Amino acid sequence: MELDEETVGHPVSPDQKRLYRVGGIAAILLAIGYVVIVPLYAQVGTPPSGGDAWFKYLNGKTSIWWWIVVLSVMTDFLFVPVAWALYLALKDAGRNAMLLATVFVGLFVVLDLAVTWSHYASILVLYAEYNAASDEALRMGYLAAANYGSAMLTSRLEIVYSIVTLSFGILVTGLVMLRGIFNKITAYLGLATGVLGFASPTRLSVAIIGNALCATAWLFLVGYRLCQLAQDPPQLQSKPVR
Repeated sequence: MELDEETVGHPVSPDQKRLYRVGGIAAILLAIGYVVIVPLYAQVGTPPSGGDAWFKYLNGKTSIWWWIVVLSVMTDFLFVPVAWALYLALKDAGRNAMLLATVFVGLFVVLDLAVTWSHYASILVLYAEYNAASDEALRMGYLAAANYGSAMLTSRLEIVYSIVTLSFGILVTGLVMLRGIFNKITAYLGLATGVLGFASPTRLSVAIIGNALCATAWLFLVGYRLCQLAQDPPQLQSKPVR
């Protein structure tokens, strides 16, 4: 890759290179995780709304859903080293913007773990308890609890937590990438991810699917570039890449 002008900046320390490598590997694993989750979703189909509908729908699908939950939780945690590595790589191009992006990525991780996947896991546990219970009052209690979990998962607020928050962080990162050490394709994919993420509360399939596809491609390119930075000699890396 060519730099726009003569490279000017600061040397990269071995510790920073290690963080780039960890962040790059995490980004690639994240993207692979997203790719693996897609066929799992295809097998179980679109989840329903309402506790009773969930309990009928889950028959024979709980194992696949537990895999979806576990993989999704793992991918959420992988965003932490990715966000930190991106901040280190792009702070010279826009420190305040990258601080904002990092905060929103961290906020997404907390909200997605605490709200989205906790509610999915609770519905799966409640379904198992419902099937094991013989007392009708207990079964109705499990069903009522599942209704609450389903209501949260089908709300627009949950879409903000699970899609919009992360998309905003990626959008800001994409803007900084336009003048940082990532190529323009990576930057534009970040911008597209953000724009489609903002459209996701409309529940349009093209927005939600497009957001997921752009985010996955963006993560692959981010991982590749971070791994490159981990191998580059300790030269100056502050100018944008063509």
